[in-house]
Parts: sequence; structure tokens; C-alpha cells
Amino acid sequence: MATQMAVNSGASLWGPLKELWETVDGAVLRRQPESGHLLDLQLKKHKPHFLTLFKNPPKSAEQREKVRKASTEGIAIQGQQGSRLLPEQLLTEAFILSDLFDVGELAALELLLAGEHQQPHFPGLTRGLVAVLLYWDGKLCVANSLRTLIQSRQGKTFTLDLSGELVALTTRFTDELMSQGLTKRILTLVSEISVTREFERLQKERGLGNEKHRKEVSGLIKECRQALADSLFSWTCQSPLTKDDTLALIGHLETVPAQADGSLDSVNLALVMALLYCLDVSFIEQGTEDREDLIQALPLLTERQYVSAVHSRLMDGQPWKLPGLQAVCRLAWALSLRVLSQLPQGSALVEFTEADEALADQALLGDVFLFMKEGILGCESFAQEEFYIRRLHSLITDFLALMPMKVKQLRNRADEDARLVHMSLQMDSELPSSLRKDLDHLMMLIGEFYSKDTFGLELGLEFWCPTESLQHTSLQGSYLGMALQRPPHKQVVLSKFVRQMGDLLPSTLYISYLRMLKGLANGPQCAHYCFSLLKTNGATHSDNIQGVSGSPVSWEHFFHSLMLYHENLRRDLPNPDAAQYRHPPLRGITQRELEGLTAFLQLLTTIITWSENARLALCEHPQWTPVVVMLGLLQCSVPPVLKAELLQCLAAFGKSPEIAASLWQSLEYTQVELNEIESSCEEYPLTRAFCHLISTLVESSLPINLGAGLRVPGFQPYLNFLRDSVFLPFPTRAYRRPAEKWEVADSVLEVFHKLLRDYEPQPSDFVQEMVELQGEQIPAHKPPGHSIMFHLLNDSPTLALCLSLLEEGVRQLDTYAPFPGKKQLESAVLHCLCLLDLALQKEMVFTDLLRESQSSLLISPLEQLLQGVSPQTRRADHIVNIARYLYHSSSNPEAAFQSSKILRRISNYPNIQMRLVGDFTHDQAVSEKLMAGFVECLDNDEAEEGIEKGDDTQKKVARIRHETQIHILNLLITSLELKTPNLALYLLGYEVKKPVSSTNLQDPGVLGCPRSCLHAILSLLQRGTEKRSGPVLTQQAPHLAELCYQVIYQLCACPDTSGPTMRYLRTSQDFLFSHLQHLPFILPSNQIAALSQMSWLMKTAAIELRVTSLNRQRSHTQRLVSLLLDDQPHTQHTADGESGMEEETRSVSGFLHFDTVSKVRRKLLSVLDAIDFSQDIPELLQLDFFERTQIEQVISNCEHVNEQGHTVCNVKLLHRVLVAEVNALQGMAAIGQRPLLMEEVNSILQQVVERNRVRRSLGAKRHALQSWRSLVETLLTACPADLIPADDRQLIIRDLLLDLHDKVLSEDAAGELMPIVAGAVFTLTAQLSQSVLSEQQQGVGLESSSGFASIANSALHLILRKLLDFILCTGGGYQRLRAHLYGSLLYYLQIAQKPEEPDTLQTAGKAMWERLTAPEDSFSKLQRENLAIIESYGKALMEVVCRDACDGHEISRMLALAVLDRILSIDRQNQWLLYVCNSGYLRSLVESLRQDDGALQSMLTPQPPLLKPLYIYESKMALLTRVAKTGQGAVELLRCGLVAQLMECQVFDMVPDNQGNYAMRDPSGFIPSPMDRYRQILLPTLRLFQVILTSTTMNHQQGAAQVLQWLIVHADTIQSLLRCQELSMGALKELSLLTGIISKTALPGVLEMGEVNSSALMEFQGHINRFQRLCLSLLSRLAGSERERLLKQAEIAAPGDSAEQREEMEVAMQQVCANIMEYCQTLLLQSSAQAQFSICLFSPSGSEPAGRDGGRADLSSSLPPMAYSRAPSLGLVLYLLKNSAADFFRFHQSHRQNLGKLQSLDQLPPEELKELCQGLVSGPGGVEKISSVQRSLLAKRRLVQLINNRAKLLALCSYVIETCLFVLWRHLEYYLLHCTPADPKDSLLPGAGLYRSRLTDGEINWRGLGLSRVSQQDLDLLKSDMGAAFGEALQRKLLEVEGLYSQVRSRYTFIQALVRRIRGLVRQPKS
Repeated sequence: MATQMAVNSGASLWGPLKELWETVDGAVLRRQPESGHLLDLQLKKHKPHFLTLFKNPPKSAEQREKVRKASTEGIAIQGQQGSRLLPEQLLTEAFILSDLFDVGELAALELLLAGEHQQPHFPGLTRGLVAVLLYWDGKLCVANSLRTLIQSRQGKTFTLDLSGELVALTTRFTDELMSQGLTKRILTLVSEISVTREFERLQKERGLGNEKHRKEVSGLIKECRQALADSLFSWTCQSPLTKDDTLALIGHLETVPAQADGSLDSVNLALVMALLYCLDVSFIEQGTEDREDLIQALPLLTERQYVSAVHSRLMDGQPWKLPGLQAVCRLAWALSLRVLSQLPQGSALVEFTEADEALADQALLGDVFLFMKEGILGCESFAQEEFYIRRLHSLITDFLALMPMKVKQLRNRADEDARLVHMSLQMDSELPSSLRKDLDHLMMLIGEFYSKDTFGLELGLEFWCPTESLQHTSLQGSYLGMALQRPPHKQVVLSKFVRQMGDLLPSTLYISYLRMLKGLANGPQCAHYCFSLLKTNGATHSDNIQGVSGSPVSWEHFFHSLMLYHENLRRDLPNPDAAQYRHPPLRGITQRELEGLTAFLQLLTTIITWSENARLALCEHPQWTPVVVMLGLLQCSVPPVLKAELLQCLAAFGKSPEIAASLWQSLEYTQVELNEIESSCEEYPLTRAFCHLISTLVESSLPINLGAGLRVPGFQPYLNFLRDSVFLPFPTRAYRRPAEKWEVADSVLEVFHKLLRDYEPQPSDFVQEMVELQGEQIPAHKPPGHSIMFHLLNDSPTLALCLSLLEEGVRQLDTYAPFPGKKQLESAVLHCLCLLDLALQKEMVFTDLLRESQSSLLISPLEQLLQGVSPQTRRADHIVNIARYLYHSSSNPEAAFQSSKILRRISNYPNIQMRLVGDFTHDQAVSEKLMAGFVECLDNDEAEEGIEKGDDTQKKVARIRHETQIHILNLLITSLELKTPNLALYLLGYEVKKPVSSTNLQDPGVLGCPRSCLHAILSLLQRGTEKRSGPVLTQQAPHLAELCYQVIYQLCACPDTSGPTMRYLRTSQDFLFSHLQHLPFILPSNQIAALSQMSWLMKTAAIELRVTSLNRQRSHTQRLVSLLLDDQPHTQHTADGESGMEEETRSVSGFLHFDTVSKVRRKLLSVLDAIDFSQDIPELLQLDFFERTQIEQVISNCEHVNEQGHTVCNVKLLHRVLVAEVNALQGMAAIGQRPLLMEEVNSILQQVVERNRVRRSLGAKRHALQSWRSLVETLLTACPADLIPADDRQLIIRDLLLDLHDKVLSEDAAGELMPIVAGAVFTLTAQLSQSVLSEQQQGVGLESSSGFASIANSALHLILRKLLDFILCTGGGYQRLRAHLYGSLLYYLQIAQKPEEPDTLQTAGKAMWERLTAPEDSFSKLQRENLAIIESYGKALMEVVCRDACDGHEISRMLALAVLDRILSIDRQNQWLLYVCNSGYLRSLVESLRQDDGALQSMLTPQPPLLKPLYIYESKMALLTRVAKTGQGAVELLRCGLVAQLMECQVFDMVPDNQGNYAMRDPSGFIPSPMDRYRQILLPTLRLFQVILTSTTMNHQQGAAQVLQWLIVHADTIQSLLRCQELSMGALKELSLLTGIISKTALPGVLEMGEVNSSALMEFQGHINRFQRLCLSLLSRLAGSERERLLKQAEIAAPGDSAEQREEMEVAMQQVCANIMEYCQTLLLQSSAQAQFSICLFSPSGSEPAGRDGGRADLSSSLPPMAYSRAPSLGLVLYLLKNSAADFFRFHQSHRQNLGKLQSLDQLPPEELKELCQGLVSGPGGVEKISSVQRSLLAKRRLVQLINNRAKLLALCSYVIETCLFVLWRHLEYYLLHCTPADPKDSLLPGAGLYRSRLTDGEINWRGLGLSRVSQQDLDLLKSDMGAAFGEALQRKLLEVEGLYSQVRSRYTFIQALVRRIRGLVRQPKS
């Protein structure tokens, strides 16, 4: 302890020792790389622990004082700052612990603190009890480490194949320990430590808890002793002990006691074996290469003192506590001396070697063989250690080989004794007392020893010599697989021993000899040799006839006696009615003979179990007919024991299917009875043997028509017997041997299990078939599996007994006490669990078939029956009982596995989950146990994945533990998808009684939080995350890791659990960061699992990024973002051992290279690299026999969707179908070709397995790519934009885009992955475009050297090329996929679009030359380059885009149309336009408009279907409008008959009723109202017309005429629109477009273009006139007072959007006025060039419209329609003029102000900025959430919008002013100069005749209408009004307008001239 005595919270007696053991284990047993270095460090650190093995730190007064003060002054704890105060209670416990284990006070305190920390891992124990466990666990870690280190040494017996350095290290270390007296220390500890003594001490101090704790403590103590003893044993296996150590070991063994049954315990056995290996010299005979070195190291050969000391010690007459043990040691020494005497070195030791005979005699006198059998073989652990077995084998065989004379003596002695026995039997006298049974014991020992072969070593082969001339030379030659060579001397001697002992065998040895043979026949080769021996021993048949009897040990003799015995019994078959039938005398057979017969049957059973040849040869032997004889004997009255042996023997015969079939039939005829003798004897060997026989036969074959002809065929009678007479009564019977109860249960349940396992429900099982028996119809039996199913799916006694057995089993296991029959009980329980699992598995099919068959059987689902009430506990706890087996997973892994399987099946039913949560949490104690059980299964360290079946038991258990974990995780995954509360929430530690979201997850132990499955899952995943290699689980158990990640994802994704989970993972675990830093996971062996792991992890990360962004947890988001996106290397935090070196090298390199860090690949890109886009597809089947199409059909019929959502084929089902098909074939040919057929079936199955793998692989890749995409999209869209600077952002997107394209454009990329890639490309391009735009808006990087933005132009071009390649590589299919790519292309092209610039009204001033010579700006440059790239792709690209635009999926069509539109807009050379026109695509588009008419009409119903047709129509019109913008395009459109197509569309006439609309409004506002939808159809058409009219200047008349025709065709609609009552925004937009078209088409001149006849001409003329009138009346509405009212109305209607709405309305109104005034101007100009001949449109009244205050206008809508015929007055024009002038100044000022604001945007006050943003941000409080950078961007955008809006208004105002002045001047000139006032008396029009010019009548009349009342008075009034109104002020204003605006617009003095003229007219004196 250091002077400051800080407490180590990890407990120096446990934590560091645990670490030591993990290092040793990792280096030696698991052979981890780089572990040798760590091992060296650990060994140096812990050397004192090994030197003073198990010594505790001493107590001291100083420590005691320090600990006592800890409650007042506190105590320092390592790794924590300051000192910590500890509670008094803890200190008291520490003192108790210190006294209890005699350890230092500080060490005791540390143990308690560690116990407190580890408590969650031990539910139900206090910290003190945990401390006790930790204390012993620490000791065990040292002992295990010692044992493992010693095992790793190089030596004479075994090797672990470790590296040379490691072995050198451990050898050096252990040698040092040994030299410091390790042996004696171990021996002292072994004798000092004992469980009983420790338990007494613990009991006194209350240091023992529940049964489990007691078992664990006693287990730890026993393991400690065992490990220490094993260390010594492992040492002696490899290297000899010194003289003193050997003597100490012998001294220890002298005092060793035996256990109650006479056997040694496992610790002492290890020490005995250690001594035997010390005295072992047999290795000298093996010629290994290092033999010389080993001999040099052997003290037996090199040290005379050693030999003499050991010799005198063993020759010493002092008896040991166990004389048998002394005898074994003496025998071993004698044999060693015998070997030494034969060696050259032995000559020096002659005085000792001569004593070998005497020693051997002493050993025999000590009953050496008896002790070896009872004391050594009797120990359980003997068979578990291969090197014990090998040493004993060498001991026995050495005795037989090295001391043949002794063996001979034994035989002679036995013969002598046999004669004595025989004589005394003859004379009926006492047996002599001097009988020795040494040979008997030796044979029994050999029999016993070789009959157990745990490791399959088949050591018994040494007793069989292959040179003996067997009759089957060929067979035996092939058996050993090698040419026969001379066998070793020892083998010859041993085989001679076996043969000679059988010659003239005395009867006393008969049974022992048979037992020996039985042992030596154990194994496939041994059995064959033994069979041959018994065959050659027998005399031939001819000898028999001559009366020569063969050897009594031969088949001939055995079967002959058996037949005689059978004959004898049959002759005396008792009368069944006789009273003594129950207890027949044993006829003709003594007890001795009975034993002999039993021994023979056991030998026979062993041989035929191992050798199939022997089985068939004996069964088919014509004279012996063993099966028949045995069945015959079964019917006779022989003792049950013998019957049982006969049944066991028959079972062995039944292993061959050929024999089994005939056995069934024979059984039927003999009808074996199991009578009641057994239950009265309370022993049941016969029942057990019968069950075993049936079990074997069921395994081999189960004939369907069993017993046909005698009874109703089938297995049913057997099943009924087993169920009703064996299974159901078993619990209530009496048993003399308690274990037998469970043996019976186990054997019968095994049969049930096999029957149900092989049962597949078939439709025929549910139909009641009849069979004919002795002339009558009787119902047939169902298959046995059906019957078992039926019993399990009903509340039957069978089910009840199974469930009570499970309850009994778990109760017994909970006691942790050994009891007789424990193993069988566990096995029976396992069968019960399997039965339930199979029933649950087959239940669905069974129920479905039952339902379809409409049979009257009643069944209940098993999962509901399991919820029934248990009669024992009166509670519904069956499922709880099943779940409790998980708690015993450490001792019963298989039961836990089955239990987890059942629970998982039950968890699929949501209604049961609710009940289960209640049942599980009902009782606190049970609830804790269940939770602990689940956690223990998940926590298990021994689980291993991916071990193939058929490995050794340890591996098998590891695999089962792993499968259990998988089932539990699947249970959690299934449950989490169900509604709350569910099992998963309970197991993962969430609230089930309160709302789930209120859970507060904590680390285990904090706030009493138990360790839950979530903690277990996290600790599984977290292992290794701190090291460079990453999470261990992803490599070691990929599938398990995948499921763990999935559970975590589900918890984060589910709204209820998300909050608590993410918080916990973020704060307590830093889970995501620690895992993401290890991406990508590369697992060449299991690519699918690695991809799935990454998928779930990335999906979770996406959620985390989104959540932290929303909650403004910037630092968390920032950390993850930089982890995923940075391309600078991170300084990865390293594990403790690795950091030192790196830091130094890094600083040096930094110093030298001035920090030129190379870039690393971005984490996101390396994850993408890990997804392999190529997929090998299996080639098609090559079939010779089967028809391919049919096979494919069968395969698709066997397909189903698995849990992961992949469609896979059920291979087992397919196999069954195909094999059934092959079996159905008839005829000889089929039989001949069967092997070939089966081979083809095999190849089909392999192909299907491969297909399944491909589908799973593709599914995993899709999933991974999708997760990757969602992570990328979340990073770029959901995270705060300022976390990634714009320039980095563009580079990141560039890298992602280029990599994605490279992968997807590679030759072998799988098509299935393309759609996801296309989606990702779309998002990335959108983000790129947005990023570039926002960068330009901020004015950063514009015109910078690299070109366009932060991202260089070259990169942009590369992206464009890849995008176009991708579009082209998708070819004809994949149209939906191309929709994404078109979207991407549009976003990309948007980058080069110039942003909206403010119209400062100054630009026009620049000379044309300046504009032409200005350098090309970056936008145009990029656009030009883009176009060049697009054109380089030529026709191929055009073809794809045009084809998609004309046909296919709606969204793709819209986007293709948009792409065309965009390309046409930048294509200055019109290459694309020419292609579209020439290839017929344009015509096809135009003609499709007519087909759209019907769909569009359906759009106008109040509840429309999908709006798709409307959107497509809009896209088409947008494209056509784009085409029409060039003169060439417009002409082409007219040529394609565009207007004609639109004329035929009736949709334009279907104006919806506006009143009815409001009721039909879509509440969400997403679906527009019918009127809005109508406008969406009409407006694009009007716009298109307007563009056509503008573009076709040359052929203007032709276009105008066609459009006019359209107007006239739809005249009624147009006129109703012009009369529109409610001037809403939409209506104004309509009017502005309509009036624009009318002003260009409804002109007299246009009509002359059309070839129309005169009557139509008249009609057209009428329409035109009506249009003109409506336009003028519209003008009077809009120029008049309604204007103010409308603007006010707009503000009231939508106060939020008012600013923008008002602006739009102002523009629309000005536009309408401008259009109508232009129309007036055109009409005036067209009518005549001079004023005197022009028509008059306005009446000569100068008064302005009334009601400027908002009253009605004189021509308001309330007047009768007739009023419209009155022409509006000139005052209106003047009014419009004044208003426009006033508006102009208002707009001009606003324009100037906004320009000023734009220029000084930085200086604007925040309030004003907010106000500006308000116009663009919807919703209250929207502005508050925006960052300041965004605000100024928005404000700038809004200002540009305002400035441009004002500029537009200024243009319109100035145009209106100019046209008003012109119209005013023309009219005034006419009225005041040329008009002749009418005389009031005249009724006719005086002027009509005077001015008849080229105008048609209609027009004159119309003109007359308005002017029929013009009198002189009117004219005078006009003149005075005009003079007054057109005053100085107005004139000045107008001239100012010109100065401010018109001059800039290059119309220099137009206004000036007109003003001058009008002034002249008004001021003109009266003539």
C-alpha cells in the first residue's frame, strides 16, 4: 500500500486479478494477436501474487485506524478527486470481512466497494454477499491463471501449439515459481481449504445468501482447489518434479481419505495422477524427436538420490490411509523400475530395479485392481480428462506387457481357486477363505475402463492384433485402411492375453471375461474384431454334430444356449389361469446363469450397436435367428431384468432400418406384455427398455400399415399404452430407486418428442377414413403425431402433466441441490419444452387444415391453454414457469434455449403480451428472477456464433447459448412492434405501469435500477469499442450484433421509447459516437450481417442527428457531423497500452513535416465503399430429368416472406416435395436412375440456397444503401446549416455525388440498387444547388478564381456528365427512377440560372455598345459550358427525354417536360427545338391536348379525382409556351394545329359556379377550389396565346386570326369572364391576360386575314364589337372608384399576406388598364391615320366618374345591362391619367427608398429587417426562429422583389399615361376640331353620311349609339371641363414623369409633345 493509502475502487483482491486472468486466457487459450506483450506486463505486475499464492494482505493497526476514520474524515479513492466519506455501516461490514478472511482492512473495504459496484449483476444479493463472491473469484482467477500458464509449457505429454516467444516467457516464469516452492504451497492450500470449513466461518458471520449464492460460493471454492491440483498435474505431465517435491506429494497422498462411495474426489485424483505422471517413463519408448532432451531432464535416469528416496519411501511398510492407493503407487513404481532395468542407464540402478517383482506382489496384495476400478474409475471427473485416461491405459497395458509372468501366476491362481470352489460346491462345504480374485478384478477393471470412451480414443484397439488370419481378410484390410505390417510387440502380447484368457475359461471367470470383452468391444473397429473373435472361437457345425463343443465364449455357444433356454421355457409354459402365474419359478436357470446370460446380452448389444456388419450378419444367420429367439423369450416368464436386457438388445438390432421393419411385424405377432410385476417390485427396467426399443424403432422406420390384418393398422395401440400406462401414471407410482421415476418419464417423453418432431400435418389426417376388418368397417387410426398434437391442443391430462412436470423441474432446479435422477429430470423437462415448442410451431397449419376439413374435432390454441390456471399453485403461471428456465441457463443451456423459443413464438400474439406483462410483474421476487434470467442469457460469455453442428459438446453448448440470445432478441424485436405495455418494454427496463415516455433510464444500480436486457445488449455491443479493432461482437457474432443494433434502433425510432433511450445512450453511454467511429464494419465471411449492422446503426444515427438538431444540442450534433464528414484525420483516442508510443512519434513527425497531414477518406464515403454494388447472380439450372418450367413453378410455390421481409424459398419444404416426386416414380428404370435423380435434386437445392443467399444479400445491400441515404439526407437537410461551412458542404456533396455515380455506373452494378441511388442523387443535387445559391446570395466567393462558387466548374461539369450517363444507362426501363434523375438535372441546371437582380431603372442609360462588350459573367459561362456538354450527348439523350415527356408515369413525364423546357431555354442554337419539331414529338404533344380534355373536365367536379392530369397539362403548356417564345417555335406550333386542338377542348366552357365553391373548399387548403382549378387550366392557355402573338410578329395576322377564332368559339365564356362580378386576385389575373389577347386580336383588320364567308363575318364582327364594349366597361370599373375598394378588400381578406397580395393586385389592375388603353389606341390607329376620320370610343363628357370617396361609379355594375351600351366618357380617361400620374410618383418614391435600403442593408435596424422578412415567412413567430444571416438574406430577397415590383408598376404607369394622353388627344382633336354638333331637332345622324369611309356599317352604328346626342352644349362643357382638369399642375407632373422615367427608356419627348397639343386644343379660342 502506498503511504497515502488510496482505496482502489476495483478491489485489489479482485479487479486486477480478473484482468490478469483475461490476459492469460486471451494470450494462451484464445491466442489473440498482440497479447504476448500485455501478458508480459501482467506477469511482472502480479508476480508476488503467484509467489505467495493465495496469501492475503496482512491486517495492520494503521489501516484499521484509517478505515475507522473514513466516516468522518473521508478516504481517498483512486481515480477520483478529493476524499469520499463512507457510511458507518459499510465500515462495520469491512471489519467483519477483514476478520472473516483475515485480510487487510483496506482490502476488505475495497472488496465491499467493488461488491456495491457489481451488485446489479447479482440481483437479490447484498454488497457483502457479492464481496464474498468477488473474494473467491479473485482467488480463482489466480489459480486459473497459474494452471493455464503451466499448461502452456513445452513438455513430454501435450502441446498447445503456441508461438515460441510465448512459451519461453511462460516457461521462464513458471520455472521461477517452482523453484520458490510452488508444490508445497499448493499441497498446503489443498489440504487447508475446504468447503465445509469455509461455510462454517461464513455461516457464523451471515456471509451466505440464498441457495444460488451458496452454490456459487461452494462452486468457486471447489474450483479453486481443483485449479490448484490441476496446476500440479499439468506440471508433472510436462516436466518432472524435484526429489523433495515428489516426496512431499507422496507424503500428501499417504493421508488422503476416500469419499463415501470409496472413490477419490476430483482434487485428490488430480494429485494421484500427478504422482503417476511423475513416475511415468513410458514416453521413452515413443521415438519423438526431443526424446534425448527429455531423458536428460528425467531425474529417474539422472539422479540416483531421487530413485533411492522414492524407492525407500514406497517400499516403506507404513500403511497409508488408503491401502489401495498405496498399492497403485507401488505398481506404477514397479513398472517404472521394470522399464528402467531394460534401459542402458538402468544398469547403475540395479539394486532398486531388482525389487520390481516384490513391489508388484505387494501391490497385488493391496487389491490394486479393485482400487483402480472403485477408487479411480469411480470418480466422476476421471472420464472428463483425456490424460488421466491415457495414463491409466498405459498402466494397465504395461502391467500386462511388462510382467507376463505375473499375469500367468494370476491365471494359475484363478484356475486353482476355481477348482477349490467347484469342490466345495460338490461337497456343500464353506468356500475357502484364502480365495483371491485378482484376475477377476483385473478383467472387471479392463471391462469397466474401456467401456467408457468420452473422447473417442478407442484405446482398446491395442488389445486386438490385426495379423490374425481372419476369414475376412479383405474387409479387415480395408478397415484399417493400410497394408498390414508387423504390429508392435506390446500389441501382440495384449491380443494374446485376450485370446488365452478365453481358452479353457474357468466358470468363475466367465462373467468377468464377458465383461472384459464388452469393454474391449467398445468402438467401431474394436466391435468388428470382437465379433470376429467370437466367430472364430466357435466350433464349426460339423464339430457340433460330432459332439465336440467349441469354446464357451463364442456366438455358437451363446445362441445355442439361448435357444435351449427358450425351448425349455416353451415346454413348461404355465397355464395362464393358474394362481402362481404372477410369480413363476425361475425354470432351468440359476442366478449365476442368469448373470451370465445378462452379461452375454450386454456384450452382444455393444457389438451390434457399433458394427452394422455384425448386426446384419447375426440377424440373417439361418441357424441362430437371434431376433426370433429373443422375441420368443419375451413371451415366456423370465425375470423382468432379463426381459429388459432382451429389449435393449432388440433395440440395438433395430438401428438398421432393414431389421427395424421386420422387427415391427414380429412385435405385432408376439404382442409383448408389460405386466404389473414391475410396479409391485417398485422397479421398472422393462418399461424403460420397452420405451427405448420403441424410440429406436421409431427413429429407424415407422410402417404406416403396422398390424394390418390383425387389427386396425397403425401405431395407435402403442401410443395409447405409452400414454395411458406409462406416462400418465408415472408420477403416482412407487419407486425403490428414486432416480428411476425420472428415467421412466424421460424415456417415454423421448418417444413422444420423436413422433411429434417427424409429424407434418396433412389434409388426409382430418378426414375420417374407414378400414375393413373381418368383414366390417372400422374407423382407421390417425398418425401418432396427429394424436399427440390433438392432446396438446386440448386441456388434456397429457398437457396438464407436461406442464406440472415443467413446474416440478423448475422447483427442483431452484433448490440448487443434487438429487437422484437430476440428469433424467432435466432431460424429461427438455422433452416437454420441445413438445410445446413443436406444437406451437405446427399449430397454425394444423388449425388451418382442421378448419378446411370441417371436421368436428375441437381444439384450443396452445398459447391460450398455457394461460390456464395451474392446479398446484392456483395461479396462471405456466408461461412464467417456462420463462424461469432462463434463470438456469448456466446449468441447463438447452432448457433455456427451448424456453426462449417458446416465449418467442408466444410473443407474436398481442393479446397475450398484455397478460404476460401482468403475470411477469405480478410477484416482485419472481419478476426480478425472470429479468435476471433474460439478462443472464444475454450476458453469457460462453456463447459463440457460427459453429457448425456436430462439434464437441462444449462447442455445441456455446452454439445453443448463442441461439438463445438470438431468440431473446427476436422476442424483443417482435414485441416492440406491438402496442404497449409489452414484454419488451418490461425486459428492457421501461415503465409498464406508467406512460412509457416517463421512464428515466439509469445505469444498473443507480437509483435502484436493476440490470435490464437493455444494459446487457449495450454491454455486449460496447465490448471493444475503446480499442482500435472496434466492437468485438460485430466480428465474433455478426448476426447477434445485427439484432442488438436493430433493438437499439427500434427503441430510438418508436415515439414512446425514443426520448428516454436517446437521452440515456447520449449521456451515460456515448453510444453512437463510440460505434460510428469504427464504421465501416468489414466482415469478408459474413458480408450480409455486416451490412445489416451498419444499416441499423446509421438509421439510429440519423434519428440522433435529427433530434439533437431540433433540441439545439449543437455540440452533440457537431461531434457526430464532423465524425462522419471530416476528411482530416482524427486523433483517435487509443486504449491505455497503445497511447504512449504514438504520441511520441506523432510529435516528432509533426515537428519535421510542419503538419502536412494527409487527408483521410470521409467516414460516409468509406461506408459507401463497403457496400458492394455488384451481385453475382446464380446461372440458370441445367436439368436432365426434371422440366425446368415446372421446377421453377414448384420453387415459387415454396417461397415465403421471412422476418427480414425478403422473399426466400423454404428449402426444407422444397426438398420434401422433390423427394416425394422421386419416390412416386414407378418401374425398374426409375429405380436404376434414382441416384442420378437424387443428385439432380441436390443440385436444385444448392441452386435455391444460392438464390436465397443472393436475395438476402441484395436485401441487405438495399437496406444499407437506404440507411446510408437517410443518414446523408439528415446530415444535409436536418442539421443546422452553419455546422458545415458552405465551401466544405459543396466539396462533401461533390465527393458523395461522384462516388455514388462511379459505383452505380460500373459495369456490374445491380439494377435493384439504382432507385435508391437515384433518390440520393436527387437530394444531393438539390442540396448542392441550394448551397451554391445561398453562397451567391451572401455574395461570398462570387467571381472567385476557381470559377463559379467554392466548387470548381470542372467538378460541376463532371457531375453533369455522370448524371447524363446515369440517365442514359437506365435505358428503356426504370422510368420512375429517371424521374429522380430529371429532378437532379433540373436542380443542377438551376445553379447556372442568374438570380433576380434589382431593376434600378438606370440600365437603359448604358449604351448598347457597353452592353455588347461587357465580359461574359460566370452564370452565362457555366450555362454555355453546360449546354456544350448536353449537346455532346446528341440524339440519344434527346430521344430518352422526349420519349419520357410524351408517355409513361405521370411524375416522370412532368419532370421530363420540365427538363425539356429548361434545356430549350438555354439552347441558343435551337438544336433541341429542331429535334423536337422534326422528330414529331412536338406534334404528338400538341395532339395530346385534345385527349386531355376529358380528364381536365373531371378536374372541375366539386370533389375531383387525382389532380395528376392537371399537373401534366400545366407542364405541357409550360413547355409549349417555352417553344412559342422563339418565332420559329411559334410558327411550328401553329403549323401543328395547336389552336385548332384547343378550340375543340370543351373544358374552357365549363366555368364553375363561384358561389357553390366555398362549401366545397378543402379544409387543409391543399386541394384548390374548383374555380382555382379552372383558372389553372385557363391561364396557361391564355399565356401561351399571348406568347404566340408576341413571337409571330411577321406572320402576326395568321396567329392572331387563329386565336381570335378560339376567342369566338368560346365567346360566351370569355364574355362572362369579362363581365366578372367579383374582382378577386384570380379574376384580375384572368382579365389581365384576356385583355392582353383581345387587344392584339379583336381588331377589324384581323378578320380580313381569315378566309370566311360574309355571314360568318357578320357574326364575328358582332363578337368583336361585344368584346370592345366589355373591355371599355371594364376600364370604367377599374379606372374608376372600384379600384380603391378592391385594394382595401384585399387587405381585409388576407391581412397576413396583404403586402404581397396588394402588390400583385396593383400590378394586375395596372396591366388590365394598360391592355385596354393599348386596345383603344390600336383601334383608333387602325380606324384611320387622321383624327377626323377616326372612330370615337369615348363620349364627349369631361366630368370625372363620381364617388371618389368610394361611392358608386357612374357606370357601376348596378346599372341595367343597357347602360353598358353607353360609351364611357372622356373624363374617365382623364381620371385614369391623373391617377396614374399620382401613382407613378408614389411608386417612384417607394422604388427609390427600397433601393436605398438595399444598398445600406447592413445598417438597417432589426425591426425593419423583421418587417421585411414577415412578407416571406408564413405563420406567426416564424421570423423569430430564423438566424440573423437568414434574416438579412430574406430581407434582401424581399427588397429585390419590392424594387422589381415597383419597376414594373412604373413601366405600366408610364405606358398608361402615354396611351391616355394619345387617346385624349385623338378624341379632343375630333370633338373640338372636326365634330359637327347635332341640331336637337334632327333625329337622324347628320354626320353619318359625311364621314362614311372604309369603316363598315356596324361600326358606324355603334359609334352613332354613343354619340347620337352630341350637342354644341356638350362640346362646350367638354372644353371647359378639360381646360379645368388639364391644368398646369397636371401638366407639370406629366412632364416630370417624362423627365424621371421616359427619357431613360429612350422615348424622349412623346409626353411633352402630346401635352403641348392637348393644351393647344383646350385653350383654342371658340371659332
